[in-house]
Amino acid sequence: MSYSDKPLNYPTSQKFAQIDDYHGISVQDPYRWLEDPDADETKAWVEAQNQVTFQYLQEIPVREKIKQRLTQLWDYEKYSIPFKEGNRYFYFKNDGLQNQSVLYTLNSLDGEPRQLLDPNKLSEDGTVALAGIAISEDGNLMAYGLSSSGSDWQEWKVRDVETGKDFADNLKWVKFSSAAWTHDNQGFFYSRYDEPNEKTKFEDVNYFQKLFYHRLGTPQSEDILIYHRPDQKEWGFSAGVTEDGKYLIISVWRVTDPKNLIFYKDLTNFGVGAKHSGDNSPVLSKDFDLNASPVQELINEFDASYSSIDNDGSVFWFRTDLDAPRGRVIAIDITKPSRDNWQEIIPQAEEVLEGVGLLNNQFIADYLKDARTQIKIFDLNGAFVREVELPGIGSAGGFGGKRHDRETFYNFTSFTTPTTIYRYDMVTGESALFRQPKVDFNPDEYETKQIFYSSKDGTQVPMFITHKKGLQLDGNNPTYLYGYGGFNVSLTPSFSVSQLVWMELGGVLAIANLRGGGEYGEDWHQAGMKLNKQNVFDDFIGAAEWLIANGYTSSAKLAIAGGSNGGLLVGACMTQRPDLFAAALPAVGVMDMLRFHKFTIGWAWCSEYGSPENPEEFPALYAYSPLHNLKSGVAYPATLITTADRDDRVVPAHSFKFAAALQTAHSGDNPVLIRIETKAGHGAGKPTAKIIEEAADKWAFLVRVLDVAVS
Repeated sequence: MSYSDKPLNYPTSQKFAQIDDYHGISVQDPYRWLEDPDADETKAWVEAQNQVTFQYLQEIPVREKIKQRLTQLWDYEKYSIPFKEGNRYFYFKNDGLQNQSVLYTLNSLDGEPRQLLDPNKLSEDGTVALAGIAISEDGNLMAYGLSSSGSDWQEWKVRDVETGKDFADNLKWVKFSSAAWTHDNQGFFYSRYDEPNEKTKFEDVNYFQKLFYHRLGTPQSEDILIYHRPDQKEWGFSAGVTEDGKYLIISVWRVTDPKNLIFYKDLTNFGVGAKHSGDNSPVLSKDFDLNASPVQELINEFDASYSSIDNDGSVFWFRTDLDAPRGRVIAIDITKPSRDNWQEIIPQAEEVLEGVGLLNNQFIADYLKDARTQIKIFDLNGAFVREVELPGIGSAGGFGGKRHDRETFYNFTSFTTPTTIYRYDMVTGESALFRQPKVDFNPDEYETKQIFYSSKDGTQVPMFITHKKGLQLDGNNPTYLYGYGGFNVSLTPSFSVSQLVWMELGGVLAIANLRGGGEYGEDWHQAGMKLNKQNVFDDFIGAAEWLIANGYTSSAKLAIAGGSNGGLLVGACMTQRPDLFAAALPAVGVMDMLRFHKFTIGWAWCSEYGSPENPEEFPALYAYSPLHNLKSGVAYPATLITTADRDDRVVPAHSFKFAAALQTAHSGDNPVLIRIETKAGHGAGKPTAKIIEEAADKWAFLVRVLDVAVS
């Protein structure tokens, strides 16, 4: 498919002689200069590329109509699941088009809500986002993290819930961390890095994370170092305090591999003068000594994933995939920590055990069956109690609360069901509608089916297909095929205003559950990792071929899309099979598989991709790296690359270099464009206004290059 009103005049991308040696193989990298986002040459290149891209997009007649419909549909009230701490409830609400959702609190569910924090007031353009919150046990204090322009770097503050006033506390250089309060409500645990170089903080690698305790009202310089490992630069630490307040649980992560360690610290020995409240949870004295009790290593081998559920005295419950790739629940008594004494409580099932909570003194287990949610309840001995009846086939989440709570809340969504919140009675097993959004469309006009297709090696792969009812399977339907396929991430049904607009335009939405994800447990994940990564691309190509063979679409009407690791997916597939797709939309993608580990947290992805510095893993990376597999003179699909100038997860250099190389290599009239968002990052916290603009550009681009008839 080609579209040629007039030839595009792409900005010049200078080439420089840069050759690197990888295990005896010489690899050219002529666009290395684009790795410096602050260089004048890079800034000029970005400005010139954006000028070409936005002029092209603005000239598409239907773009404004698409933007208006997106805005109209987006303008509905959106609520989060309420949660409770102390005697207060908390929830988020977005009136419709607010750039950021607002945090509210109330004393009872039928009481009058009070605004606690409105991130929209923190910046004029909505680019300051709330990146995390932690409420103290009594519900009176809130630690919260802020992110600017989509950066992973966060700044944490503390607010008095009753007055809405902030304390002077200000914590910087926090990244990949939450906060966990001690039960005296006097401070919290968090993780941070050393102060980075201000000029290069968005590109530099992140090593040597440290776990600290911050006491309310003290400067960050006085924070107490709880744990760090100078001998393990890759280790990171996630802290949690058990519901009884007696233990600090430290989950030690090393890379993006789900395998982790579990350490703990007894909080009841915090120095002389420690008191205990009526429920026997510790209350720290002002002169406590955090080092009075050493950190204990409970699980000190990276042999599996372990997720803490809760404890009953010295018995700790974990969800793990040890000897159970689909997950199970075990109990470990820390007074008898030998593995010979570990007990299995809930054995592995056919479905994947995603997570486990504790409510009404029962385990509530979240399972995934063919990428659809199942919720099951078990007693503390692991005996099955009941399955929660969900409103349909889709995705459910929530079910949070305390161990003895008899009610909880959950949300449910599907491709045609906006996120709806239910209250669940743990005693009777009944669900009651709590909040239902009102979106300006008729879900009965659409249908979703799940099919299974054969990949190249015969593996059966599931795919969801959603579209308007009455679709003619004549091979002429514009189709948007989306995938991810990595990092144990599962793509489950969810509602999206943006995707709804695509289907209103007559488009087909196809979501493929590729290997590398978590849809069928750790075995499915590993089948798409490292030397098996080509399986993921074969799965995606197989999905495209199935859609064509079954009359949904044709190569001339097929677009592929994905973000981050999914951007790599799109880049690899469009270079391997440029003939198969009419359009490609790689977003914030990992495109240079030989240098990804040299920026920010990229080193941690070596557990997923392998390392280019490993002579056994390099050939596989080089064989599919999108940047290194572009061939001069090939007609590539119409391409709209999207990234952001402050993405410090997948640095924009990946997209910059790929765009420069693609524009140089490409032959034909298909447009090859890069859209570079300003004051934005990897995606988290992006303002509603920017999301709508980007979605309008994306669909307008596809309408044009796929020649979609719009009435």
